[in-house]
Amino acid sequence: MDIARYIDHTNLKPYASREDIIRLCEEAREYNFYAVCVNPYRVKLAKQQLEGSDVKVASVIGFPLGATPTEVKVFEAKRALDDGADELDMVINIGALKDKDYEYVKKDIAEVVKVAHERGALVKVIIETCYLSEDEKVKACELAKEAGADFVKTSTGFGTGGATIEDVRLMRKTVGPDMGVKAAGGIRTYEQAKAMIEAGATRIGTSSGVKIVGGEP
Repeated sequence: MDIARYIDHTNLKPYASREDIIRLCEEAREYNFYAVCVNPYRVKLAKQQLEGSDVKVASVIGFPLGATPTEVKVFEAKRALDDGADELDMVINIGALKDKDYEYVKKDIAEVVKVAHERGALVKVIIETCYLSEDEKVKACELAKEAGADFVKTSTGFGTGGATIEDVRLMRKTVGPDMGVKAAGGIRTYEQAKAMIEAGATRIGTSSGVKIVGGEP
């Protein structure tokens, strides 16, 4: 298994420096990770560092709470795309989902999907499983699929819990075989990453990519 090609090599720490992001991009080039995932402020830098490589640049929208208005998420998405993002990982409005305001949640996703797809970019919808009941997880996945998103994603890594095998299986079962599922949050070893892929994940979000591919003890 070429596990590197599943990995979004991630640094979303609020205190990540310019040097940290340059190192992230150098590692992504060296190990041929699928993408780097960085905060919007760092997209332009990452794009510059990865010029001439196959590594994609992903950024986060409405991160990490998902509670900004749709118009703000759309603006943020457009700016990230302008700066060179190839993929957008957006957080759903978790409170609206809890309210059962499903039309709002679906529209929130669809508006970001629209601007991304117009530019040939992918959208991964972070449902933040640690805050949801099983029924809410299923509903969030259904809404993301209906809204035209390309992936559903387990976690921001900033909530009270990360990816679990059970959640990945549930998400895969809900969205079917053709939509992407990204497992993120707490994945730090090759064994964990492999188990997530076997459960149905098609992408792994992790800050431990180098360790996972065996680049360090």
